[in-house]
Amino acid sequence: MDEQSPIAATLARVGPRLRKIRAQRGVTLAALSEATGISKSTLSRLEAGQRRPSLELLLPIAQAHQVPLDELVGAPEVGDPRVRCRPRVRNGRTVIPLTTQPGPLQAWKSIIPGEQNRPEPCTHEGYEWLYVLSGRLRLIVADHDLVMGPGEAAEFDTRLPHWFGPADGSSVEVLNLFGRQGERMHIRAKPHPRPRPSP
Repeated sequence: MDEQSPIAATLARVGPRLRKIRAQRGVTLAALSEATGISKSTLSRLEAGQRRPSLELLLPIAQAHQVPLDELVGAPEVGDPRVRCRPRVRNGRTVIPLTTQPGPLQAWKSIIPGEQNRPEPCTHEGYEWLYVLSGRLRLIVADHDLVMGPGEAAEFDTRLPHWFGPADGSSVEVLNLFGRQGERMHIRAKPHPRPRPSP
């Protein structure tokens, strides 16, 4: 493990933290050893940073001191989980990224204006799942030509010729999940068959 990594730095502070908590409670190494079943020498080496902290050692110590394990380790606080991404316009469509970290799956919201209703099928590596938030969406995948409404979802292999956009002259809002080839979302949606025009 890189000695400069945040994990290594956190582990290096465990020993002094254990000594401080024990001193604040006025507990001797002998008393802590008796309460935890861990030898005095192991506890001493742990506090001196000469023994790597493990759950096997830390759990009994946390129980003896009646403190959460997080307090012994000094785990960093979890950051604000909200995603604050700025909308951007791509090919006339407003795209709002909903994921900030690089990874195999990416999520975003797309707002497609009503005038972008001319099919221009494309292909590329990957797998896509989409969910209609509002409006009516026309989805073309290979030989399938579907119209979907709010609450309907679809998934498809993007190596097949595909296109999606407004089904009529009004804008449509879509939630998209895109993954590399093979990264399926495991969400299934049966397409609603379109009525065939009468001859």
